[in-house]
Amino acid sequence: MMLNLVKPCLAKYCLAALLLLTVSCGRSGKPIVGVVPKGANHIFWQTVHAGAVKASREFGFEVEWNAPTLEIDSSRQIEIVESMINRRVAGIALAPVDRKALAGVVERASKAGIPVAIFDSALDSDKPVSYVATDNREGGRMAARRLAEVIGQVGKVAVIGFMPGSAATMEREEGFAEEIKAKFPAIQIVAMQFGMASQAKSMAATENVLTAHPDLKGVFADNESSSLGAVQALKSRQARQVKMVAFDASEALVKDLREGWIDALVVQDPFKMGYESARAIGQKLRGEAPAAKLDSGARLILSPQLDDEATRGFLFPDLKPWLGERASGH
Repeated sequence: MMLNLVKPCLAKYCLAALLLLTVSCGRSGKPIVGVVPKGANHIFWQTVHAGAVKASREFGFEVEWNAPTLEIDSSRQIEIVESMINRRVAGIALAPVDRKALAGVVERASKAGIPVAIFDSALDSDKPVSYVATDNREGGRMAARRLAEVIGQVGKVAVIGFMPGSAATMEREEGFAEEIKAKFPAIQIVAMQFGMASQAKSMAATENVLTAHPDLKGVFADNESSSLGAVQALKSRQARQVKMVAFDASEALVKDLREGWIDALVVQDPFKMGYESARAIGQKLRGEAPAAKLDSGARLILSPQLDDEATRGFLFPDLKPWLGERASGH
């Protein structure tokens, strides 16, 4: 009698295990790892995607790539991660839009036994198995030192930021302000405006600052959309006297650097960021211990360096081996 009861229970257990394995694996039978950036449109995120794919090939899993349409949409990002948890993916690599808003869903993933690696921007949680990002505070300091140098260490400057609550850009803003205060007392930060991931809003914010401070000497824009909007405002006013340091790189920003509208770019390594965060999940799935924290690196690029082959390769890596025809412009 007992044996007859055990057999149905065992069968149910095996069926549940089989269903779980089916959901967490792709059609190829490989585990699925969700990779969730803040957005998908900018070349930065496409390069992150390529790095994650490289790691997936090394560790034998598939990447499921999904992102909000807007880089400020934390609610949509939460929905994406929740869906991945419900479908029992093997792991998740996440660039949180908001350090507080995404903490809860990451805690839920951890309770479900799904390892999460955080990249690009910090999270208010101790549950992630790894954090891979640029040292954003040092990136902000790097921008402050360069901008101070080119404006003669005196005058008014403005910061065009991303959005409140985004850990990565907040750290850049704080690093910039700390460096100016500590080392360049004759420089005054007269404005801190947010572009909210919109080039148009960033342009309008920069124009407002230029109107309010016609003697403005410098601008620091701390992300791609803010940089694109800010430089457009300088162009529209032919304000070449205002020196600009931008964070991140794109074809358009590199062109503006070459033409002198931008003095310098602080450039991250998104390929390494995507690779190392996905690699951390791969290591965890193998029973290995990934690095708890890893600096993916940043460097300052000036116009004369643009013709250097190594610099070009760093700025515009070939994504086609990893993304195929999905690689935009590469």
